[in-house]
Amino acid sequence: MVVGKHEIEKALHVERQEISAGRLKEENPLDVSESFRVFCEACRRGDLKVCQEKIIEGVNINASDRFNYTPLILASLCGHYEVVQLLLESGALCERDTFQGERCLYNALNDRIRNLLLSYDYSKTSDPLQPLAGHVTSLLAREHPLTSDITLLTADHSFRLHKFILSARSPYFAKKLSTAPESTSWRLSNSVPTQSFDVAIRYLYLGEVSADLGDGEEEQAILSGIGKLSQQLEIERLFEGIMEGGDRRLARQRRMDEVNRGRNQLEIWFNDNVLKHKVDIDTRKADEVRWDRENGIFADVLLRADEDVEEQTEQTSEPTIRNTLGPVNGIPIGPTSNGSRSPSRSRKSRKSVLFPVHRAMLLRSEYFSTMFSSEFREAQETLHLQIVPIDCPPSVLEVVLRFLYAERADFPLEIAIDVLFAADMLLIEKLKQRAAQIVSTLGNGAASIVESENPRGETDLEDIIDIYDVVRAGWDTRVQRLEEFGARYIAYRLERYIDKEEFADLVKESANRVKARQETDTVELIDDIRYYLSERFRLRFEDAGIEEMMDESEELAIATRENEQGIDFGLGDVKPMAELGQLPAANEGIDVATSNTARASEDDQLYAPELGGGAVRTLDGEIAGDEFAQDAVNYSILLGKIDKLLGGLRLDA
Repeated sequence: MVVGKHEIEKALHVERQEISAGRLKEENPLDVSESFRVFCEACRRGDLKVCQEKIIEGVNINASDRFNYTPLILASLCGHYEVVQLLLESGALCERDTFQGERCLYNALNDRIRNLLLSYDYSKTSDPLQPLAGHVTSLLAREHPLTSDITLLTADHSFRLHKFILSARSPYFAKKLSTAPESTSWRLSNSVPTQSFDVAIRYLYLGEVSADLGDGEEEQAILSGIGKLSQQLEIERLFEGIMEGGDRRLARQRRMDEVNRGRNQLEIWFNDNVLKHKVDIDTRKADEVRWDRENGIFADVLLRADEDVEEQTEQTSEPTIRNTLGPVNGIPIGPTSNGSRSPSRSRKSRKSVLFPVHRAMLLRSEYFSTMFSSEFREAQETLHLQIVPIDCPPSVLEVVLRFLYAERADFPLEIAIDVLFAADMLLIEKLKQRAAQIVSTLGNGAASIVESENPRGETDLEDIIDIYDVVRAGWDTRVQRLEEFGARYIAYRLERYIDKEEFADLVKESANRVKARQETDTVELIDDIRYYLSERFRLRFEDAGIEEMMDESEELAIATRENEQGIDFGLGDVKPMAELGQLPAANEGIDVATSNTARASEDDQLYAPELGGGAVRTLDGEIAGDEFAQDAVNYSILLGKIDKLLGGLRLDA
């Protein structure tokens, strides 16, 4: 049951006390920046495109404006379901035992939005980085495929660990491994209990650390050992976190802080090592690269992505390196090649990029997990690192790797379709859904034809990607969200597409997707477009309180297609053609919303543009009485055009 005003005020008072005492941090801090103001305004209007753009820019999605409204509250209050869904998917918080969470639920416009808010429970709202943390923690117990490259030894136990994780998370290990990167084992002090090491290692591997460490002297010994390790490994937050008490919110807050800190450290490692040492090389020479297994960045596999062919001047056949080939921390890295110089000449040359990476992080992808657990060549250990080609551009592979290492998935619309296909190929479902989200929100599919032709942003969707490619991508990757988005996008701009040959080809493809097609089978794309076309015009009629006009226009569309003897104007009379004279074609438009005739009256001519007026014209160029009459006629025209198209394609839909 949703709480009332008194309960909300009480929750606010308690929360403010906890924040003032320093026990809780402010989860919804005041943000008066212009960027956040634009973000809030977009949430209030329901502008998906601007919302997504601001989220990509890094705006604090859980901040509040000067009226103490969060973006989620504004979107739910104004009834924008898709914006609410986008905010929740992007990490917006809505917890029932918090002031802003209760306020959001209390002010939701309808039950559909309220149920969506409730469906995002504690686990989803409190720990959006859990997939990353869960994977890193699982590496401690994973035996196949074995990815560890160093063993830490205590008096009675051994821990199989990963140098790059230890280096990324602990300044102590970063220094030690930089001076001895070839080390494969490390003996730890016998004066510290093994349980203390276990707690410290779980912390480094983003695991949840419990404060329940036994009783009496045993507990004191373990806590003393944890205190020593916190100082030695330079991970002071470990000991502080264990000693802190608190309620569920404090525990959640501490957990989020630690996982976010770990994610940032892994991303820094990714930037400073993987990206810094990636290699540009002529594709013909890529397979000749020899990268030593004992290397200073602890990489154990090379991923290769090929760029498109470009015209360029080639000076030498040797590889082009983004950085020097000298040793890193005393260990050689990078390719070795004995290519000889050749005369400078201009020719088409394809480039490849090699990324030195760690299999431990690639295992987040089912594709790589299966590959490295198999008997395939890529799973075999060799003197030099295996080179695994990936069928995507280097820019896309970089996005994939950043997601696997740091759960980051912010990329521009220009490469979203390529990322979608790469994520589908590599079986990374979360990244795949993120790519679909970026396309379907930045595309702003439900914008009106006027808004789409005059977008608030700098560019329209079609200036970047082809909507036909979006629909086909939805089919090929089985993403229903994209199929629906593509159909809605086209329906809201159908007059722009209906007469184009490319659209007819897309309709034929949709029909051919039904195996063993029968005459009674419909065309899925056309069904969806009809639905969203009806939604497009019905919304205007509903806003004006004249929804019955839709029913009349639908009846008219049927009548004009099936009644060759007359036309039903939705007014209870059917006039024979003899009385009407020339019958307009179904796609020429008929005014059914008012008592106007199908042709403009003499009074209408006074509003013609050539006479200085501002006439409202339908798609067939006729003058309508007003915008609602125009919509009714245009709806009928577009339905007629759909039927005409299907007839020409010999499809029964």
